[in-house]
Amino acid sequence: MVNNYDWMKNFTFLDFAREVGKHITVNYMMAKESVQQRLNGTARDGLSFTEFTYQLLQGYDFLYLYQHYGVKLQLGGNDQWGNMTTGTELIRRTLGNEVETFALTCPLITKSDGKKFGKTESGNIWLDPKRTTPYRFYQFWLNVSDDDAERYIKIFTSLDKETIDALIEEHKQDPGRRVLQKRLAQEVTIMVHSQEALDMAIEASNILFGKATKEALEKLDEQTFLDVFDGVEKYEIGRDQLGQPAIELFTSVAPVFPSKGEMRKMVQGGGVSLNKEKLSDQQRPVTAEDLIDGKYLLAQKGKKNYYLITVK
Repeated sequence: MVNNYDWMKNFTFLDFAREVGKHITVNYMMAKESVQQRLNGTARDGLSFTEFTYQLLQGYDFLYLYQHYGVKLQLGGNDQWGNMTTGTELIRRTLGNEVETFALTCPLITKSDGKKFGKTESGNIWLDPKRTTPYRFYQFWLNVSDDDAERYIKIFTSLDKETIDALIEEHKQDPGRRVLQKRLAQEVTIMVHSQEALDMAIEASNILFGKATKEALEKLDEQTFLDVFDGVEKYEIGRDQLGQPAIELFTSVAPVFPSKGEMRKMVQGGGVSLNKEKLSDQQRPVTAEDLIDGKYLLAQKGKKNYYLITVK
């Protein structure tokens, strides 16, 4: 692996224009489809000078790699075709027609919104668990559309064709079971992380959508815990507020309930939980011993309404 900064850092603009720019005409650069799309208005932002000349920079990289490392083949997504062929053309014009170099592209893997996977795009996932936890990674694949799941399972897993065809057929019989998405998420999570990471991701998923215990919450690392409850309503309270009865804490301090009367009714009906454990006494004090990871309380109202309270 090499860094093109190593050979570009001392290359002045004037030297680059004289030594590289003279070999490629503006007519050649203008004919590129990517340039035409920008100039014809199909791209909203127009075409900057940087974007226009980038094909020269990438072309020079290919020339340098050929001369110093013997690189003859450049691989890339099909959106890079214009830049890559500028490289083969620059090599031919610089070193002669007898030099053979090649460009090979493959279709871009896009998301359901048509955008490609890339570090500059939003909503992307990372292989590094510090950037994307295994839980969030698992959830990404679990929540792709049916069409994307059918494409991705062929691209991102090592399952054989017969297995994939059977999964697709099973999925079509009952799309609601999300057979494709579940198998895709399972295969990729194990491949990138581990079986243990998959088990934890599934257990974390069940916290929101199935039965769980306080022990299950405590097993999660802090980032996974926060990821699971990313979209819920949140409150912050001071540590000195602990020790109060639950009915005071969850109505006056962190207003999970609009009134004490509503909370009493829900507690009597078994509809309130603290850290996934039923709250049977609204006067029960909430103390530091209840904190998850030393700073969180998870209140639940009914089956689906969660509230995350951070104790500072």
